Amino acid sequence: MGKVAIAVPMDASFADLVATMQRFKVGAVTVIDADRRPVGVVSEDDILLKEIDPGESVLDGPRRREEHRKAAGTKAGQIMTRPAITVTGGTSVRDAARLMHRNRIKQLPVIDAMTGRIVGTVHQGDLLRVFVRPAEDILADIEEIAARLNLGPDDLRITVSGGVVAISGQVPRRSDTKPLLHAVRRVEGVVEVDADLVFLVDDLLIAPPLL
Repeated sequence: MGKVAIAVPMDASFADLVATMQRFKVGAVTVIDADRRPVGVVSEDDILLKEIDPGESVLDGPRRREEHRKAAGTKAGQIMTRPAITVTGGTSVRDAARLMHRNRIKQLPVIDAMTGRIVGTVHQGDLLRVFVRPAEDILADIEEIAARLNLGPDDLRITVSGGVVAISGQVPRRSDTKPLLHAVRRVEGVVEVDADLVFLVDDLLIAPPLL
């Protein structure tokens, strides 16, 4: 997470918004209230509406009316898209990436989980750094997961290369496979998991009823 909170107050002017984006070389800024809590975001697209908005029409739908509102605004609170989509310092990289992808945004304000106040900004580039995480660090996390599931080096063979995890060996029960692979896929820096596992007991097998 970036330690710089890129934000402006609700009464920031149009010129202030443009100047902030240019100063920090970002495509959006967070709008905060008097208590430094994010209430919305102004993006480059919101700014450009001032130039390209054709004016209102009786045929306009809800989306177009919202764009007209933004184009007519002169303050951050009038131009912003709301609500602000936020994360905390405890949000996983994977979840932050999903939020960015789902909402088609390239940065997120980071808030304090207790106060709700902005404490930083995480950018798409910050998340990409995870995927060059050292293989030995990824391996250490996976071995810790295996240990919590009572699986040791005699049970599993694990290698990591380029973020791809190859994991083979045996687990005591078939039901152990799913939680193991789920936890491994959530390790930061893991791109894909190639699993070749066998189980000693199929505890998920449902016996047919006796006739």
